[in-house]
Amino acid sequence: MAQKVLVIVGPTAVGKTALSIKLAHEFNGEVISGDSMQVYQGLDIGTAKVTPTEMDGIPHYLIDILRPDQQFTVADFVSMSQTKLAEIGAQQKLPLIVGGTGLYVQALLDNFGLGATAQFTDEQVRADLEAFAAKEGKQALWDRLAQLDPQAAQKIPVNNVRRVVRALEVCQVSGQLFSAQADSASGDYDPLIIGLNTERQVLYQRINQRVDLMVKAGLVDEARQLYQAGGTKLAAGKGIGYKELYPYFAGTAPLADCVERIKINSRHYAKRQLTWFRNRMEVNWFDIVSDPDQQEQIKQLIASWLVK
Repeated sequence: MAQKVLVIVGPTAVGKTALSIKLAHEFNGEVISGDSMQVYQGLDIGTAKVTPTEMDGIPHYLIDILRPDQQFTVADFVSMSQTKLAEIGAQQKLPLIVGGTGLYVQALLDNFGLGATAQFTDEQVRADLEAFAAKEGKQALWDRLAQLDPQAAQKIPVNNVRRVVRALEVCQVSGQLFSAQADSASGDYDPLIIGLNTERQVLYQRINQRVDLMVKAGLVDEARQLYQAGGTKLAAGKGIGYKELYPYFAGTAPLADCVERIKINSRHYAKRQLTWFRNRMEVNWFDIVSDPDQQEQIKQLIASWLVK
């Protein structure tokens, strides 16, 4: 039976962390970070890393596990997350994937682009399958898979459209059954994806305010340490909130200009995040910034999903 996984996504500064803590308490959950930068030790302020106080006793994983000079790939994220998901499930607890790195989250849920099926991708085939699902419905899409590859269909819930699409895509592109692929046995999850967003101008204002608070909290000193450790050549050093300050440290730009660039890049990143989640994932969207009462709707949705 597919493992239930609650996923909370959305752009930066929209309230994912605070909501995840509340939901983890409500539904006996533990959190796996879905952020590609929070794995690095010492990069706390610029990544808006959850603090021990904010965790409020909820276990968190994939945070502070690497030095800034170490590499962290999507394959690493998937492998580590699968291990943690199994451990959390073994404790009869609900795993929550929380973060804004869309590629990482999608790769985990869909087992996409990894292992034996990595080469079997076709954007047009996938688009056609997604269009079929939108027009004919989830059941019709799943029925196609059940007819083509019954063993794969047995493992994939009807509601997991992304996974059904991926299985059919592999079948069509490879000419082989998805169930016959070496990596098809992993990643059998039944996710519920909660997306947080708010009106664009409100979001941008929150992002600007967050950057100002980061600067007051010591972001410049944190970024300087990374810069002095060779940040310009490190993967960890390319994160928003750090790379924009390098010209200031090099004496080629004033601090105010660099801080403004952080705000601009953060807003652009938020826009890209939203585009990814809207186009590539099946998300249930809520705006708890303008309407905090929607948190109750989220809880009701989760409660009904858990008993399915």
